[in-house]
Formats: sequence, structure tokens, C-alpha cells
Amino acid sequence: MGLTEKSRSKHFGGTTRFYSHQSDVCKCEMFLAVYVPPQAEAGPVPVLYYLSGLTCSEKNFTEKANAQRYAAEHGLILVAPDTSPRGVDIPGEDESWDFGSGAGFYVNATEQPWAQHYHMYDYVTVELPALLRQTFEVRDGRAGIMGHSMGGHGALICGLKNPDKYASISAFAPIASPSQCAWGQKAFEGYLGSDKTAWAAYDATELMQQGYSASEPILIDQGEDDSFLAQGQLLPEQFESACKQRGQALTLRRQPGYDHSYYFIATFMEDHVRHHAEILHRA
Repeated sequence: MGLTEKSRSKHFGGTTRFYSHQSDVCKCEMFLAVYVPPQAEAGPVPVLYYLSGLTCSEKNFTEKANAQRYAAEHGLILVAPDTSPRGVDIPGEDESWDFGSGAGFYVNATEQPWAQHYHMYDYVTVELPALLRQTFEVRDGRAGIMGHSMGGHGALICGLKNPDKYASISAFAPIASPSQCAWGQKAFEGYLGSDKTAWAAYDATELMQQGYSASEPILIDQGEDDSFLAQGQLLPEQFESACKQRGQALTLRRQPGYDHSYYFIATFMEDHVRHHAEILHRA
């Protein structure tokens, strides 16, 4: 089944639209937001995906990041999916803010009871692009992918594992080494079980060490006053070290005074959209 439009609003010459659909991958109703720039009226345009962080939905980025302004300037469709299945009647799905609802971690769960619905990796990389092609005039070729925190982790792993699908990658304060932090360990244990070899398939630092790479430079912004950085949840230095070892071009910008919030994201969003636009318009 295709997308069902719930609402749309005129925005910087284009339209911000909210959709729902019945997901074959997650076996439930899923939600997403799409910004269609004014250039889409003249023909196909590139796609840029944004993956949100813990506790977020498709609305946080769409309403707070001010990305539509820059997508309109550069002629990009923006796509922001929800962060997990919702309301699938799994016991405990709504008990923790960092696991279950709003915390899908962009993996394909193999542990019960999560395995029936929590397939966010396949949802993002397979089902969602197919839906977009059915609904919009999307330019042939690879897309871009970016995200924040848990979604930054998602953007890195999806991009590194699928270079044929994603030409450009960026992240804001990503969980860069989830196997080494409390958030990631809790999620991976719950969704994937205790076998840490299965965890490595969804860990950007591990993937880089295994030889995965991106053909274009990766852009990461990290606020230096981010409390989660101080708590050891993000570990960008681990990913940076792996990139150096493998010869992967990485721009890791440490931003003094900035925290983990959407104030931080909105401040540097223009740079990230430009980073993707420059690559996507020549990809």
C-alpha cells in the first residue's frame, strides 16, 4: 500500500507533508514527513533522508531544524521517518525512553518479541526508498542520509553499508560506537541478543575497522558542551580514530558551547544540507 497524506503546508515555496502507511517490513502503521521543494514541479530532484534520535518522531526534525529553507534553496526532497514502530502491543514497549517505542536504533531485531516488528534498518534502506519512488519524481541515482544522536548512528551505518544507495553521509552528535556505550549496549542486547558479532554489523566504528567506507567525505558536528558526550554515550573519537586508520575522509567539527539539542542542530543545518547538495547534484 502507498502513502496516505495526513496534512500539508506551504513552506519556502514547497510543501511540508505528513504521511502514514502500512509497512510490510515493520508490520504496522508507520509515519513520516516529507518536504517537497519548489524545484520538484519542474522534474525529478535528489532525496536527502534524516534519521532522528531517541524519543523523537517524524515531527521533531520537521518542526525544529529549519531544514526546509535550505532544501528549497538546493532543490532536495527531505524525508524524515519515525524512529520505531508504535503501538504494536509488545509488553514493555513504552516503559523506557531509550528502548522500545521511539528507540528502534535502526537495526533489524532478531530477539523476540521485537523481531516481528522492529526492522528499522530494512525499513529505512529498502521499504522507504521504494515508497518514495512510487509517490514522487525522485532523481535516479544515490540519495543522501544524515541524522542526530541515535539517528546519527543510523545514518552512519546505513551509509557505510550501502554505498550504492547513499552518496553522501553526515551526522549531528552520533552514537558513533554503540557497542561501547550504555545506550547501545542496552539496545543491542535487547534487539540482537548477547552475541557481539551481531552488534558489530550495526556499529559504525566496527564497520569502519572492518573495511567499510564512503566514497565522499563524511561530515560530523559535535557540540563540546553536550552532556551525553561527557557521559561517554557518543564516543566520536572512536569513529575518528577508525577513519584515520582506514584512510576515510572525515570532517569532525567540535563546536564549543553547543549541546545536544535542536538549537545545535538548527545552527549547523545549513552546512549539512549544502554538504549533501554539492555531492548529490553531481552524483
